[in-house]
Amino acid sequence: MIALVGALALACAGFAALGAWQVERLAWKQGLIARVERQRHAAPSPAPGPAQWAALQRDADEYRQVTVRGEFVHARETLVAATTVLGSGYWVLTPLHSDEGHWVLVNRGFVPPEWRERARRRADEPQGMQVVTGLLRLSEPGGRLWQHNDPQAGRWYSRDVAAIAAARELPAATPGVPMAPYFIDAGADGPNVRGAAWPRAGLTVVHFSNNHRVYAATWFALAAMAAGAIGYLLIDERRLRRMAGDFPVVIHSTARHLAEPRR
Repeated sequence: MIALVGALALACAGFAALGAWQVERLAWKQGLIARVERQRHAAPSPAPGPAQWAALQRDADEYRQVTVRGEFVHARETLVAATTVLGSGYWVLTPLHSDEGHWVLVNRGFVPPEWRERARRRADEPQGMQVVTGLLRLSEPGGRLWQHNDPQAGRWYSRDVAAIAAARELPAATPGVPMAPYFIDAGADGPNVRGAAWPRAGLTVVHFSNNHRVYAATWFALAAMAAGAIGYLLIDERRLRRMAGDFPVVIHSTARHLAEPRR
């Protein structure tokens, strides 16, 4: 009995702690969503330069509106598998040599499988100095959960900036020119000459799963159930003890009644 009550008490405390932790996570997630929404709709600022790269943080800097000026090097573009509201296809990531002297990968937008070949899009590639405005995104190393990037085969499932830069030999082609540790999702009004249909920019989906309220309610409900079970056990134990205390009195009274002579 004591061991069972102790175990339930520990479970109750653990469930309550997890519920409190989810409440904290809920506050953090709501703050993150509010910050991202503010940054998405704020006026763009210059994209971070090399002196600022070490201080970049995912929670604080991702999804900022930034702008960068430079020239695209289309011959070194990379296609990354993507699923969008337009279906399955590829992101077109093109390196941009900024006028500040470093490389930045720009996600110029989405193309369906039938438009993956650059030859079909070459006539509409923006040439010369361009100004790109979009959302700052930090690198996505490795790939997806069950699909890993394969640079040798040219199969990319995430926008891994360092790996893409190495595969396209950007550092080797331009010694001393650093590569930004982020990429930019170009906005819908990004550089696209003659109204070309592809790649289609502006398809970034900004969505954060926010189930912490449900998780908190679940943990607190489990804590309440454990507390209820403790209360039931204690009440039942008290009832049993009371019954055990009354039982000898009943036996003694019955014995006296039987021992009395009958008239």
